[in-house]
Amino acid sequence: MAGQGCGARRTAVACLLALLLTLTALAGCSAGGPGTAATSAVSREIQTLLDAHARALLDRDEASFRAALDPAYAPTALTGFRRLAQVPLDDWTYRVTGIDRTGDGRVTARTELGYRLRGHDRGPVTSGRVLDLAERDGRWYVTGDRPAEGAPRQLWEQGDVTTVRGARSLVLGVGQDPKRLRAIAAAADRAVPAVSAAWPSEWAREVVVLVPGSLDAMGGLLGAPGSSYRGIAAVTTGETAGGADVPADRVIVNPEAYGALGDFGRQLVLTHETVHVATRAHTSASTPVWLSEGFADWAAYRGTGRTPAQAAPELARAVRAGRLPARLPEDADFGFGGDAEALARAYEGGWLACALIAERWGEKELTEFYRAVGAHPGRDGAVEKALQEVLDTTPEEFTAAWRTYLGERLG
Repeated sequence: MAGQGCGARRTAVACLLALLLTLTALAGCSAGGPGTAATSAVSREIQTLLDAHARALLDRDEASFRAALDPAYAPTALTGFRRLAQVPLDDWTYRVTGIDRTGDGRVTARTELGYRLRGHDRGPVTSGRVLDLAERDGRWYVTGDRPAEGAPRQLWEQGDVTTVRGARSLVLGVGQDPKRLRAIAAAADRAVPAVSAAWPSEWAREVVVLVPGSLDAMGGLLGAPGSSYRGIAAVTTGETAGGADVPADRVIVNPEAYGALGDFGRQLVLTHETVHVATRAHTSASTPVWLSEGFADWAAYRGTGRTPAQAAPELARAVRAGRLPARLPEDADFGFGGDAEALARAYEGGWLACALIAERWGEKELTEFYRAVGAHPGRDGAVEKALQEVLDTTPEEFTAAWRTYLGERLG
């Protein structure tokens, strides 16, 4: 029971044992030991080394950067150093979070890499890294640097980086024709004002796009198998509801699926992903996927003149075949790697739910509804409360109205 001490419900022996265990733990914490002290000293030494190493990278001081490297590892590390010259960095740090001794004067350092892109990131993008180090003549040298288990690779680890700056965008590509990157920057530039018109709330009004060389390389940037994103033209990564200092999101393009699209499709994709960047601060664990993806599609299609039947072909086929969905799409319906037609119907259903709100209640009410759902402290009750307070309706009434709307627009 929370807050209950050594009272009638515990025996004297149990209380004495608990007290002895507590005193033993406290003694261990205060006394420490030779191994703990030595490890702490090594951790401080490595942190100092990595601080200087990071400063040399930012200053483009190759000699100082090389000074921290083991000669055998230097060619690999210097390749990354030169690639990063094309990336507009504003900050680069390592934070040592743990040290594991591997014997013979060698350690593995668990670290958190943080970096910011100049003019785009308000806070650092962070990623787990593992650095191998060896001691020689009283100094530590880096012998390896790799992503932590489950952490993504960085774009510059995949090849030489080409940078294109748009009016409202920054595009970084590997293995891409600069002409293609310029076209992506132009599409991203067009997306920003379109998104601002649909989402008038304050946001950065700029977008960072990463274009890897292949589907597998895209998976590497996301820390997942590339096959998980086959057929997905782009995704957006970022922290939800993180406040003003959250770094800019990254729109990551699948060069294969994106390249298969026509001009309209490519613009639609980048506008959709830019919506996620704009709404990130108001998107949280309380926001169902049908709302976040549906709103992004609604904003992307807004003003294009596309009819529901044109923009929702899979759902239209289902409705015409008498298979009108009984409920709004659930989060699981948006999983990649499954039934492509079912995934399309989920996206189309979310879009038409947002289109219904914009048409019946108004665009202002749609954005207020989005913010209200994201501001709720948890998923339970978030949509229900926002439906009642913003739209003056219930989940049952809204679902019925949505089903009627589908029948009218797609039947």
